[in-house]
Amino acid sequence: MGGRLTGFLFLIVLGAALSCDARQMRIANTDTSISDLPNAVLNEKSDVCALCEEYTVEALDYLDNENNQKEIIRTLHNTCYQMLSFKKQCIELVDYYASLFFSQIASVQPGELCKKFSLCPNSTNTSQVQENSCGFCRDTVSALVVKLNDPDTELQIMQAVLKMCNSMENLTKNCKRMVSEYGPLIFVNAEKFLKTDEICTALHACPATTEVSQES
Repeated sequence: MGGRLTGFLFLIVLGAALSCDARQMRIANTDTSISDLPNAVLNEKSDVCALCEEYTVEALDYLDNENNQKEIIRTLHNTCYQMLSFKKQCIELVDYYASLFFSQIASVQPGELCKKFSLCPNSTNTSQVQENSCGFCRDTVSALVVKLNDPDTELQIMQAVLKMCNSMENLTKNCKRMVSEYGPLIFVNAEKFLKTDEICTALHACPATTEVSQES
């Protein structure tokens, strides 16, 4: 079950990147682990843990909202309509896994999720998030943009997503074909999105009035 839901989460990222521009997206996800970012960005482990938990709570609250769930499914369906010969298979993937994904997301514990990605130690008293969370978010986004411009990183991400397709049972072949055909577009759209102000604002790391400029 866990592998299937993880695979579906990758398809959510794929569909969102293909169908939405930066101003249509509210939440973004990348396959690059934050734990791989430069030490200069992750210089305060306790702050990283607190920020991870805070942003995870925001994301889970968003995904737990029924209207947001309907919007996500509608966006994914619209994406499927753009996939021509894969439209039917894409809609089947969305319809089959969406309910499973949203039913399981409620059981996710922010602290445990952050520990899984090595952003929080196994036992910690999470420190209070400091006022530099906006700057931290901006630095992290800048580092992610650099990562996405690295051909080796792109290859690793593609290989990881293709492996996730193996958990799709009878849809594995179609999943791999979709990833191979549309995957390269993810990086173009993801980079455009990450260079905007909106991801840090959506995560409540920066206030809406804060101007966030990104340079690759």
